[in-house]
Amino acid sequence: MADILSTLYAALMLLTSVASTCGNLLLLLVLLLNKELRSDTLGLTLSFSLSDLALGLSAIPFSAYNSLSQPVRHSSEADVCQGGGFIFLLLQTASLHSLAWATIYKFTEICFALSFHSIWTAGRSRAVLIAVWLFCLANATMPLLGFGSYAYSESRFLCCPSFTPENRYFVLLWMGAGIVAPILTMCSLYGYIVYVARKQARRGTFMCNELHCFYVPANNYLRSSIVMVTTSVCLLVCWLPYISVCLYETLSGQQSPSVTAALSSWLVLTSAALNPWITCMTQTRYRAAVCRSFRRFVPCAGMFLESHSQSSALHLPATNRPSTTTTTTSMTATQPPSSPKTLTRP
Repeated sequence: MADILSTLYAALMLLTSVASTCGNLLLLLVLLLNKELRSDTLGLTLSFSLSDLALGLSAIPFSAYNSLSQPVRHSSEADVCQGGGFIFLLLQTASLHSLAWATIYKFTEICFALSFHSIWTAGRSRAVLIAVWLFCLANATMPLLGFGSYAYSESRFLCCPSFTPENRYFVLLWMGAGIVAPILTMCSLYGYIVYVARKQARRGTFMCNELHCFYVPANNYLRSSIVMVTTSVCLLVCWLPYISVCLYETLSGQQSPSVTAALSSWLVLTSAALNPWITCMTQTRYRAAVCRSFRRFVPCAGMFLESHSQSSALHLPATNRPSTTTTTTSMTATQPPSSPKTLTRP
């Protein structure tokens, strides 16, 4: 029975590694081929994409190999295990914090459209990126300096932080500042965006370009809300079991069942495979860029994806883009505005 579970775990890890590698390579290729996507969040997007790609090529296949090579054990004091734990912690924290700051950027762009360019400057974006990596490096270095420790986990088949009562201060600090804080930030911001979208849908909104104003149907806001809710649910499903198991082991001093620990570790590593697909598939401009990239190499697939992207284009309340989907009301502006505006029904 143990051999069957180990084989199943290895198969899941290998599939996760392939999905993470392919998804992040696709995202990097899209960014390389489409210059219009290189905004101030390019550094943050590259940060979480490269972190997830590195996880897909290092920690995930390493865990799959260990699950198949039992009863081989790794010494927790060995340099290989200490380095593996350092890389695992660094990449996981950097990916999550980069994704959180990219969400903050998106939130600012939607809810503070008029002052957005004064808030997010190129210099501040670089400062945020540097601060994220300095924070993650500091977290990952603490166990090497004696505050916390790295150890080989036989139930997780990889080297990771040691979740024991002796290391509870480090675990609580890392969990609170490195994991829980960015997850709560993303879920809260997504929740507020959904609230704004529902409010705008009830009031009705017109979006204007240089020539015309178009009524934005309420179902566009519903689609935007579904995207935000789905992203939050995926984030919580991937991370909550891992957080719960780690805190239980740290505070109680007891080891959780091997199946539970392995499943929670697989779920949290699965986030490295889901992040690029969520980014590419839930944002209109990324979907359009994927369509153009596919069309260069596979014309038929590109035409199919383009038609699907146009039929399901999302419109958020303050993106300042004219509606390209179903239009129920159209009127000619008496005084064409110099830039796109959003008008709301009283």
